[in-house]
This record gives sequence, structure tokens and C-alpha cells, in this order.
Amino acid sequence: MSERILIVDDEPDLVELVRFHLTQAGYEVEACTSGREGLEQVRRRAPDLLVLDLMLPDLSGTEVCRQIRSDPKLAALPILMLTAKGEEVDRVVGFELGADDYVAKPFSPRELTLRVGAILRRVGLEPTADAILVSGPLSLDAECHRCLVGGDPVDLTAKEFRLLASLMGRPGRVMSRQALLDQVWGSDITVTERTIDTHLKRLREKLGVAGDLIETVRGVGYRFAD
Repeated sequence: MSERILIVDDEPDLVELVRFHLTQAGYEVEACTSGREGLEQVRRRAPDLLVLDLMLPDLSGTEVCRQIRSDPKLAALPILMLTAKGEEVDRVVGFELGADDYVAKPFSPRELTLRVGAILRRVGLEPTADAILVSGPLSLDAECHRCLVGGDPVDLTAKEFRLLASLMGRPGRVMSRQALLDQVWGSDITVTERTIDTHLKRLREKLGVAGDLIETVRGVGYRFAD
């Protein structure tokens, strides 16, 4: 079955251009023109990936992204931000909200299609043999996308979950910021190392007493306590 992609953008010509190229690539494509309509559609039937414009007439793309990431049932939904803004600050805001990738207008339809494919390949990876990782009060179930601290569930975004899984899967080993970026975001996506620090700060806060298991190795990167 083809992956289903939802486009939320208020520019009809752009929507049709993106729809054409994604359909040609074999995806099933749906579209809507407002943030509220997009949220309703995602909650009614979540797509495999959301292409989301940052600048929408009613509800901003950042607010749509924030609401999706705060919903445990939708937290793992892959999101590709699409916007006319190209400054680094806008990319950082998008990634801090949990976007998986960011494409600035004007863009190459082929590049967009390739990035969509790259995101879907990353999120579609089969769980490893060690699907359930446990350390002290912290447990991580990769197959069910569930994180528990002391038996209590912790809501993590898709990026936070993958960061934690990467670190927990290599206890005692230092991982550089660049290595984490390549593993979680992909080597073909350009983001700053500050993105890792921001995500890990928020991750530690969410983990509470288990947050100290993630250690900072100054000048190098991060390590999960052995």
C-alpha cells in the first residue's frame, strides 16, 4: 500500500505542483488549505507524513506542529515544514517544535520528493533485536513507541524518542553531536549542533529523575550512563 501524505498549504498552485510530483513518485496525496482543517484531518485519520506550510491564514504551521507533538497518539507523525522563510532562526524554531525536515520556498519538487522519501525510510526502520531498553527506572519500547520512568509514561516527540534510543543503545559510549544529528536527522539534512543541545535539554526535563542518565561530555558530545 502506498504511503499517504497530507499537504497543508494555502497556495493552490503550489499544492498541485507538490501533489503531482509526489503522486508520480507513487504516494497517495491529500491536501487542505488551512491549519484548522489540517489538524482535523490529521486527528480523524493520521497520514504517514505531513507536509506543513509555516505561514497559514488561520492557524500557523508552528501551532499546528505544537498541537500534533503534544498529542501522544500523533507525537511520532513525521512532519516536513514548507515555508517561504529561509533564515536559520526559522529552521531552528521548526526543528525545536519537532519537525523532521525543513524546505524553503522556492524549492525543487525533486528535492522535496527525495526528502519525503528519506524521512519515510528513517521512520520505517524495523525495530532492532533490543526493542525494549531498560536502565534503572527508565525503559524504552521501540516497537510500541513507549517510554516509562518508574512505571509512569513519558510523552516524547519522535526526535526525542530516537535520540534517547540512540544513546540508550550504546551505554557508556560517547556520541558526538554530529553523530547524533546524522543518526536522528540524517546526513542529508542541514541543521546546527545547537539543535541537539535544545532537544536533549527538553528530553532531560521530561525524564525527570532519569534525566541524569544522559551525561554531557564537554567538548565532545553526550553519553548514556553505563
